[in-house]
Amino acid sequence: MENETTLATRPNLPEASAPATSAPEQASGAVVNEAQEIALSLADKAQGFLEGLLRPWNAYQIVIALVLFIVAHLLAKLLRPRYREWMRSRENWPKWRLRFMLLVERRLRLICFVLLIFPTVWLMRELTWPSRSYLLGVIANLALAWLVIAIVTRLINNGFLRSLVRYAGWAWATLVILGITEEAISLMDTAAIELGTLRLSIWMLVQAVFTLGLLFFLARSVSKATASGVRRNEDISPSMQVLVIKFAQVGLYGLALFVGLRATGVDLTGLAVLSGAIGVGLGFGLQKVVSNLVSGVIILLDKSIKPGDVISLGETFGWINTLGARYTSVVTRDGREYLIPNEDLITGQVVNWSHSDDFVRLDIYFGTAYGDDPHKVRALAIEAARGVDRVLSHKAPVCHIVGFGDNSVDYILRFWIKDPTGGLTNIRGNVYLALWDKFQENNISIPFPQREVRMLDDGS
Repeated sequence: MENETTLATRPNLPEASAPATSAPEQASGAVVNEAQEIALSLADKAQGFLEGLLRPWNAYQIVIALVLFIVAHLLAKLLRPRYREWMRSRENWPKWRLRFMLLVERRLRLICFVLLIFPTVWLMRELTWPSRSYLLGVIANLALAWLVIAIVTRLINNGFLRSLVRYAGWAWATLVILGITEEAISLMDTAAIELGTLRLSIWMLVQAVFTLGLLFFLARSVSKATASGVRRNEDISPSMQVLVIKFAQVGLYGLALFVGLRATGVDLTGLAVLSGAIGVGLGFGLQKVVSNLVSGVIILLDKSIKPGDVISLGETFGWINTLGARYTSVVTRDGREYLIPNEDLITGQVVNWSHSDDFVRLDIYFGTAYGDDPHKVRALAIEAARGVDRVLSHKAPVCHIVGFGDNSVDYILRFWIKDPTGGLTNIRGNVYLALWDKFQENNISIPFPQREVRMLDDGS
């Protein structure tokens, strides 16, 4: 009785239960289950497709496709030499048309296969049940899609990008034709990671790459068209042309990035953290880069230098080829191209030979013997300079005496040119040569130092 009373008065204890699972674990399990269901669905479709291949009519369609491929291979092999001979007779065609014809020559077997299989499919649909030509229709659509994608992607100049777009297009076309796009999208969407409030899946990455690639391609095309229109406008100075083109490129690419991220569902408020990280990076290691960028904008705004100007910076003398965001390209007369940081053009001493105008004055020095008439020498020097090409006549050359040396009367000859991009050393050499010819014709002598050595007898 005592034991029964004790048991009766003992409080009721809860029954043993399974350990509770957290919400993230439940969500992870749901994602795994969903991925398994999608994978099983794809496996069932693949199994059904393979089992369907064992049916007689499907096997016949595969055999027909193989026969058509062999015929297309032989036909392409037969037509290729004649096609190449015909291409050689069209060497005067534009390059884009020749490149297209070369693309056709490389895809000739696939073109022949497409031209053979589609009439076969249409004929079988007229003579037999549609199910008995279904597999041939799928193969025909795949071949046509691969051919169109191969031709269209040739418009992309970058080899890596062209291959990436081509294979991605082939994969997507295959999924669409086989009718398994929804399962593929669901499977890619389940493979995701969460970064705070951002859920990043493979499908989102695919969308982002495709959308951003398309928008950047459009932005690049529009920026090239804008740059071409700006360069044709003669009312805009060269420096302002470069500035307008740079601002248009930054605006178009920035808009493409913003629209692309919004279209793929990326939360742009998260970019605040990225901008803060960029600010820290600028403070620690990118000062020179930012300095060059700002210096480039200042150069374009104040018009201190512009494409085509002839400048001297230290030992570098040449004309400006391009103004970049980080550096300025200067090409010298010997064909070397110097990439000068924009900051050096702001902080250093730059000689711009064509800043306000294109006129450049050059000086050369020479001397004649004391026995020659200086008035005649001056007149002959001016006459010789006027006869040289590139020496301006409306800014007449002048010649002055600058001193009486030990061996000669020293002169300076000054003349003007308007095309410093044509070189300075060559025009000086031509003027010196003209002086030599003129002095030879008029018996003007150019002295040189002479030494007389006398041997004295010491009387021994």
